[in-house]
Amino acid sequence: MDIAGAFSSDNLEFMLEGLLITLELSLYSILLSFFFGILIGVLRYAKIPVISQALYVWVEVIRNLPLLLIIFFTFFALPEVTGWDPTPLQAGVFALTLFESALISEIVRGGLNSIPKGQTEASRSSGLTYVQTLRFILVPQALRKMIPPIVSQFISLIKDTSLVTIISLEEFLRASQIVFNQNPNWVFPILLLTALVYFAVNYSLSIAAGRLERRLRT
Repeated sequence: MDIAGAFSSDNLEFMLEGLLITLELSLYSILLSFFFGILIGVLRYAKIPVISQALYVWVEVIRNLPLLLIIFFTFFALPEVTGWDPTPLQAGVFALTLFESALISEIVRGGLNSIPKGQTEASRSSGLTYVQTLRFILVPQALRKMIPPIVSQFISLIKDTSLVTIISLEEFLRASQIVFNQNPNWVFPILLLTALVYFAVNYSLSIAAGRLERRLRT
């Protein structure tokens, strides 16, 4: 085991570049999947004719497909149908957003269903429209309950970014693999560092979410 060689400045710089790609991929995917997940969840909860049924089919199809298949489809098949030729990063963001927004929408719909019906009736009787009731009464209350499962989903998303290496995106895990492939004595220290970095990123997200949840309860 060659720790000094494994953690040379060149290797660490290369892995840092991969980590930045992972963080960029995660950030875009989290923001987009959060937005679309809330939108789809609210529309399904509202039970709008046709739209709710169509979204139900869409969510069920997406969440029952392997994420790896969606990544393959986005990068290799979608360009043949649409003419859009995404970069590996764009394909990764698109596939992760597609997959995670379907899962988050179910969390959102479940959170809204957990709010007592009396809240809606009281809001409507006080003169609020249905949209205003959703925006100002139901969604803010539901979000407080949804923070733990949504954060768990985001942590899964960050770990799932490693799957994008299959379309040649040199994210953090792929960069680590490239480094330790140069020398068998680097495998253990590089993989250990990779695991520690993933843990640090995800644990930091858990701590931040816990603080946010406590603040919203006060």
